[in-house]
Amino acid sequence: MTTATKTKILVIDDHDAVINGTVDALKSQYSDADILKAKTAGEALEKLNSFPDRDVVITDLSLPEKPGERPQPEIGVNLLRTMMEKYPDLNLVVQSADARALIRLRPLINEHQGGFTVSDKSEPLQQMLTKVEWSMQGVNYTPKEMRSGSTPELKAEWQTLLELAFNECLKDSEISKRMNIGDRTVRNYWTKIQDALEIYPEDDKNLRLQTEKKTREIGLID
Repeated sequence: MTTATKTKILVIDDHDAVINGTVDALKSQYSDADILKAKTAGEALEKLNSFPDRDVVITDLSLPEKPGERPQPEIGVNLLRTMMEKYPDLNLVVQSADARALIRLRPLINEHQGGFTVSDKSEPLQQMLTKVEWSMQGVNYTPKEMRSGSTPELKAEWQTLLELAFNECLKDSEISKRMNIGDRTVRNYWTKIQDALEIYPEDDKNLRLQTEKKTREIGLID
């Protein structure tokens, strides 16, 4: 008899009402989830270091370092930096009403191998649950202010991947060989490209075909 694996989650927020509301929403979606809670950046790192097998970490951006201290976006930014550097495959969801401070982490987010999504606190909880699901699928979703201009700027290696996939019609496994990178890195490049192009999962849509259509429309490939 096979036992289903529990979804393991860490939720970080210094407000009881927010953290409890988030946990209740998560339990409605993942009824048997193993959920840990933390109210400061210090407590969050202690719990993550003790239980590094979390499927996803959901964190507020403005946090205190220790109990009784004032919450600040800089603390949340530093926490995210530490988590991404120490756990490069960790799936992350950032909850914030103002995510502009994340621009400081843009290079690190671009290199992060795990899912990374941002959920606006003013949106319904169902939107937060969608961002959690996307993150666990390895999807990237960042605010528009973290993207540049009407025509996205793609890293050179992302551009190479597009040309190999859509102009040479290569499978991901062959792209991996041609670019001398791992299969996981290829998948990660796709999520970064799709975030830059604002292409996200929809039940009835093919992400790869949408990506090709958009890249040709805006002239990223011929």
